[in-house]
Amino acid sequence: MPDNGFAGRDILFAMAAEAEYGPALRARIAPLMTGIGPVEAALALGTELGRRAAAGALPDLVVSLGSAGSARLEQGRVYQVTAIGYRDMDASALGFEKGRTPYLDLPAEVALPHRIPGLPEATLSTGAGVVSGAAYAGIGADMVDMESFAVLRACQRFDVPMIGLRGISDGAEELRGLSDWTRYLELIDRRLAGALDCLEAALRAGTLIGAPPDGDRLPG
Repeated sequence: MPDNGFAGRDILFAMAAEAEYGPALRARIAPLMTGIGPVEAALALGTELGRRAAAGALPDLVVSLGSAGSARLEQGRVYQVTAIGYRDMDASALGFEKGRTPYLDLPAEVALPHRIPGLPEATLSTGAGVVSGAAYAGIGADMVDMESFAVLRACQRFDVPMIGLRGISDGAEELRGLSDWTRYLELIDRRLAGALDCLEAALRAGTLIGAPPDGDRLPG
């Protein structure tokens, strides 16, 4: 099994489904497989980070990676996440902004400060439902997935930085079945592996972009 240490860093990789974990990624990483959807992702990653916190061994970085849907981005291409929203959260009937969790001090779209130089960027919307066809018209983000916001919240709870990487598997056409999701996964596997190579190079060179507002950075 590959070592998850990149350039001397302890990185926890999180993926949802075995179908996304192809041979190129298997040669590079041994991810935590969370299961599909925000509930499963929050449960699995929160448990793992809690276990590591109790042992005094939190990772330096969590990388959430896998597939996403988009009606506007190039199918098969990999994008790094600049900001994540939670499309299932809607307490607007009580006067809260759509997408904001009541009494949680977070905006409807939460920025991810860390970037890998040279990779294309996109915003992301997380929710429990598969998005297809006309449903994209109601989503402001560039792409959609089912786990990344949950991963972000678990990372925030344990003060661990996060990077999101998503390959566009579907969205250009109405989904008709499982094969419409899986047809690009082999290509996405290779391109996600290439993105991880870029991450490792950035960590070695000290060129990872961005830092939280308080000036904290990945440990040197």
